[in-house]
Amino acid sequence: MKTYRPIALTATPLILAFVLAGCADAGSAPVADHSGGVTSSLSPSAEVRGDSNAADSMFAAMMIPHHQQAVEMSDMILGKSGVDERVLDLAEQITDAQGPEIELMQSWLSGWGTAGSGDTHSMGHGDGMMSDADMAALETADGADAARLYLQQMIVHHEGAIEMAQAELGDGINPDAIALAQAIVDAQTAEIAVMQDLLTRI
Repeated sequence: MKTYRPIALTATPLILAFVLAGCADAGSAPVADHSGGVTSSLSPSAEVRGDSNAADSMFAAMMIPHHQQAVEMSDMILGKSGVDERVLDLAEQITDAQGPEIELMQSWLSGWGTAGSGDTHSMGHGDGMMSDADMAALETADGADAARLYLQQMIVHHEGAIEMAQAELGDGINPDAIALAQAIVDAQTAEIAVMQDLLTRI
C-alpha cells in the first residue's frame, strides 16, 4: 500500500490544481489528496478542447517519455534506504504530479490522432534526459550519495522540461496544452529552487 508523507512543498500541487482546472471535463473538480493538500482531478478521458498544431503534438509526444523518466528516477530513490526524508517527499510529489499528466497528454494525442509518444532516442541532455549511464549511477547509489545525485539529476531534468514547455508557450495553440505547459514552468521552477536548497542541507 502506498504511504504518503507530509509534504512541505504545498505550493506546487496547488499551482497545478488551479492552472489545470480547465483541462478536466466539466464534471471534474479538485479533490483532496491523502496528504491533506489539493490536487487536480485530471481525467485521462477528458474532452480534447480546441484545435492543435504540430507544436502541441510535439510538446505532448516528447513530454510523455520525459515525465516517464522523472517518475522512474523518483521510484528509484523512493526504494532506497538512508535517504533524507525531504528528498523522499519531493520524489513522492513528482511522481504524484507527473503520473496524471502523462495520462492526460496520452489522451490528447489520441484525440488529436497523433500516434504514440516521443522517441526517447532523439532526446538528449539538451532536453534534460538522463543517459543509461546516468540512470545506472542513480540505481547503484545509496543513502546520502543517492539523494544528492537524484537532486542534481532532477534539476537538469526539470530545466529540460521547462525549455520544452516554454517552446509550447511560444508556438502551441491548444488551450489545454498551453495551460499544462505554464503549469510545468511554474511548478518545476519552484521545485528546482527547493532542490538547490536541499543540496546545501544534506
